[in-house]
Amino acid sequence: MYTVLVIDDSPSMRRIIKDMINSIDEFEVIAEAIDAYDAREKIKQYEPDLVTIDINMPKMNGVTFLRNLMRLHPMPAVVISGEGERGNDIFDDGAVGFIHKPETGESMAAFAERIKDSLLNLTFLLKRYTLKKPKPLKQVVSKRSTEIDKKNHPDEVIKSNPAVLGGKRVIAIGSSTGGVESLLRVFKNLTNNLPPILITQHIPYGFSKSFADRLNDNSVLTVHEAKDGMVLENGHAYLAPGNMHLTIERGAGGVYKTRLLDTIKVSHHRPSVDVLFRSVNNTVGSTAMAIMMTGMGDDGSIAMKEMFDNGAYTVAQNEESCVVFGMPAKAIKKGAIKDIVHLDDIAKHIIEFSSGKRR
Repeated sequence: MYTVLVIDDSPSMRRIIKDMINSIDEFEVIAEAIDAYDAREKIKQYEPDLVTIDINMPKMNGVTFLRNLMRLHPMPAVVISGEGERGNDIFDDGAVGFIHKPETGESMAAFAERIKDSLLNLTFLLKRYTLKKPKPLKQVVSKRSTEIDKKNHPDEVIKSNPAVLGGKRVIAIGSSTGGVESLLRVFKNLTNNLPPILITQHIPYGFSKSFADRLNDNSVLTVHEAKDGMVLENGHAYLAPGNMHLTIERGAGGVYKTRLLDTIKVSHHRPSVDVLFRSVNNTVGSTAMAIMMTGMGDDGSIAMKEMFDNGAYTVAQNEESCVVFGMPAKAIKKGAIKDIVHLDDIAKHIIEFSSGKRR
């Protein structure tokens, strides 16, 4: 049985959605919320497996709430809204489903069937999520050392120890809001003869495997959801799994291997770009390339400056092509970037770096 929190400011719509969800054998509505602030408290109290979110809400709109939810407490979220034109955008913000509210003339039976079909299609993702749900927020919030209130520095997970000598080339990419579609655009234009690529995309637990598969299907590279101990190979890319930090270490014979860390969040995230970039700087040093793409916040800027200072080649996506110019802007402000490029030119810079044309 999967538990659901319904968030909608309309009492009648909450009742309709609740009744429809409760009619599905695998689902149960355990609470309702009238706005984002009410929802925040209900999530702490009930720890639902899934939330449904309306876009038009008082105090804080559903899109802003969704983005905050994915940043602070990633979990499966389905948007149920009358704003059909927002249907595609909300997937970039972390939603796993979109259900349009009843169309003019649509029967409640037809609306109920659409809700049922959408939720049943998500059961395989919900099953994966519930196997490893984050620690209950009510426990975290009761202590002022909370992951939500406290912004942990990367030092608390991985110490800075920059490699003095460069090793084999490795490319590291960090992204967040807007990164899913942006990464797809980059990967469609990559060639196969590239060094290993490591990716930290802020993504909820349970959804990274399907995204890795999507990248794999749309690229000549072989893209994996990273597992612990994988040997990095040319022509392959490795995506950090949701709720785990991705790092690398040098193994026997000088090969690089993945190492996953199930520790505290860093810069409010797990996986964290700061953790990945610092790990690459510690292991690869000056022969690495780091790319900061679209995203909210400043995750990655600390370690990217360390990479820049150590001689690595650093690139930031430009403001024009970003969905959210947060993470790249912070890295630029720190003086951590060598080249600022349009999204459509990132693949070219990766290819040129790989052939030794850019440093």
